[in-house]
Amino acid sequence: MNTKYLDLLAQKYDSEEKVVTEIINLEAILNLPKGTEHFVSDLHGEYQAFQHVLRNGSGKVKEKIKDLFEEVLSEQEINEFAALVYYPEEKIQLIKNSFDNEKELNGWYTEMIERMIKLISYASSKYTRSKLRKALPDQFVYIIEELLYKTEDFQNREPYYSSIVQQIISLGQADKLIIGLAYTTQRLVVDHLHVVGDIYDRGPEPDKIMEALINYHSVDIQWGNHDVLWIGAFAGSKVCLANIIRICARYNNLDIIEDVYGINLRPLLNLAERYYEDNPVFRPKSQGDENLSKEEQLQITKIHQAIAMIQFKLESPIIKRRPTFDMSERLLLEKVDYDKNEITLHGNTYPLENTCFATVNTLQPDQLLEEEEQVLDKLLFSVQHSEKLARHMNFLMKKGSLYLKYNGNLLIHGCIPLDELGNMEKMEIESKTYAGRELLDIFEHYLRHAFAHPEETDDLATDMVWYLWTGQYSSLFGKREMTTFERYFIKDKATHKERKNPYYHLREEEETCSKILAEFDLDPDQGHIINGHTPVKEINGENPIKANGKMIVIDGGFSKAYQSTTGIAGYTLLYNSYGMQLVAHKHFQSKEDVLLNGTDVLSVKRLVDKELERKKVLETNVGEELLQEVSILNRLMEYRYVK
Repeated sequence: MNTKYLDLLAQKYDSEEKVVTEIINLEAILNLPKGTEHFVSDLHGEYQAFQHVLRNGSGKVKEKIKDLFEEVLSEQEINEFAALVYYPEEKIQLIKNSFDNEKELNGWYTEMIERMIKLISYASSKYTRSKLRKALPDQFVYIIEELLYKTEDFQNREPYYSSIVQQIISLGQADKLIIGLAYTTQRLVVDHLHVVGDIYDRGPEPDKIMEALINYHSVDIQWGNHDVLWIGAFAGSKVCLANIIRICARYNNLDIIEDVYGINLRPLLNLAERYYEDNPVFRPKSQGDENLSKEEQLQITKIHQAIAMIQFKLESPIIKRRPTFDMSERLLLEKVDYDKNEITLHGNTYPLENTCFATVNTLQPDQLLEEEEQVLDKLLFSVQHSEKLARHMNFLMKKGSLYLKYNGNLLIHGCIPLDELGNMEKMEIESKTYAGRELLDIFEHYLRHAFAHPEETDDLATDMVWYLWTGQYSSLFGKREMTTFERYFIKDKATHKERKNPYYHLREEEETCSKILAEFDLDPDQGHIINGHTPVKEINGENPIKANGKMIVIDGGFSKAYQSTTGIAGYTLLYNSYGMQLVAHKHFQSKEDVLLNGTDVLSVKRLVDKELERKKVLETNVGEELLQEVSILNRLMEYRYVK
């Protein structure tokens, strides 16, 4: 090992005793039970439902409460206490308004502080004191530690502990303490969060989800196709930018673009007003809880058409300059007979309806109007100079990846492209062929290059980001073609069908999943593939646990747009030292419903598998890192302190 590195390390551990103490500490941590991992997927901007799942740890918080208090508290009292842990500020206010006098309130404070301390003690039982201390609210660390570590001579010191609590109450700090303890409990119950893709699009508040993740104590992200679209727009891809605006218009979420991220849509609206009229298929989809005026609806409808046509025009040059993308069938504007208003696809001719081709040059259909080019330039400048969007995209890149190997499992949003025989599909890029893990690695290489060089807008890397959104060999898209154009303009629904990659039926087979795990150097006997992207239609009897437990699909429909077809409101997965549990969620009504009625959104937990022996930190990714640290410290001992 480099002696200069060891010399630097010796500045931190400047005595033999310090090195020995740290080795003992790390070796002891390796023998603790592994922390609880929490997996969520396909959040699609549904912040309210997501933050509730985050606060209740997919039921782990209530599970801890029941373990401790089931014999002393009624079900209603357990629900009330759980609501206090989930939403402490709001619940405290409701409670304070319900008491007639200060004495009753002080009695409640005393009881809740004692109950919270017991819950913290129980929830932190598999952590070191150091880790617990870092999770405690800074201003109350000393007080909480005194209350947590009551000694056996409690009877002798009872007035001491009682005095601490009463002083907290009399000095007006009880609210802050309970709030701090509640958030500490939430943090302790889940050690690490995995977001298996698709934070953005469809729902109204992806920015709030991003803020929650930025402030979360331990998180990683596996990019989804919608996330990559936003990354691509920020990286300089105009076609990705057109797509995100089109999707926001479709779901009446343009305020995310304009109000949240400060991107000026006025030039686009001016263009839309000039060339487009009302068009029923471009009206925004109703989310059921908004009231648009006729004028607002018409404006969005026009913007929707304007940006959709810009998108279709922008796709053509990429397809032409990247023949290895194998997308010539998607040169749709060139396949239109503008005189007859019909299109020929795969040898069949279809009439077109609801068309909006006012800006199309029929002799050169992919040619942008000068006005369209100017609008795009202004939009891209605005996107790349949005401070808030820059912060969110940088975080996505820092914490994100196309796939993740974690504690023996493979986390991936979409798919591993396969052919019908279950072989890894091959794609040629720059005269070299890639498949399986190598294909995903090269995709990620180009994505990171595009993000690092936003000034390069028509290079292969930027085009590849768009390909990840829509290409047939994309691990994120997982279909043969995206039929957006057909859905807008062709009535025949047979043309709307998007054929899925064979992965999506082959993943039902244990052999396929074992082959994929082996491709990523994971143990096929012990590992799992944790997948999002395709909503599980539980309402039709589809099982999210596939291939004898090797494949777990956790997209159950956080997005309200999917819930009528899935029958539930999302899956989450928990993996603690005892094994895995899949949690199905009911539709989240509101925070107020939880506060007033104690309602929760869990429906059922299903055991995926059970560890034969309780898994320790030693057997995890964190354990691998700690073992490396121990090895380095042992080398330091030999180098500096062993004579």
